[in-house]
Amino acid sequence: MSGGRRLRRDAFSLWLEAPLVIAMRCHEMQMAALTGSTQDTAEMTRMVTEKMAAAAESVVAANFAMAKAMMTAASPDVAARAVSAAALKPYGKRVRRNMRRLSAPKS
Repeated sequence: MSGGRRLRRDAFSLWLEAPLVIAMRCHEMQMAALTGSTQDTAEMTRMVTEKMAAAAESVVAANFAMAKAMMTAASPDVAARAVSAAALKPYGKRVRRNMRRLSAPKS
């Protein structure tokens, strides 16, 4: 699969899955608030720490991709795609993991 197509697919997947994860988290937090559970606190803490880790990982990955593109004298188009893909990857990984975790049947 070409780099541009993969980047579009990853961005589209993130665009579809992220709002679903947000909706599932909001639903769980609402149910926890109604029942007096402390689960919402754990999920809120998890949301914040995941986003901070993803942002840091994204910055590092984008910087490495930029350095690699500069060292290989890649064209601006190829470099932009590589940096964009590297920046999206940490977010996509976490969104997919949360999607699986939050949509799994609760026992």
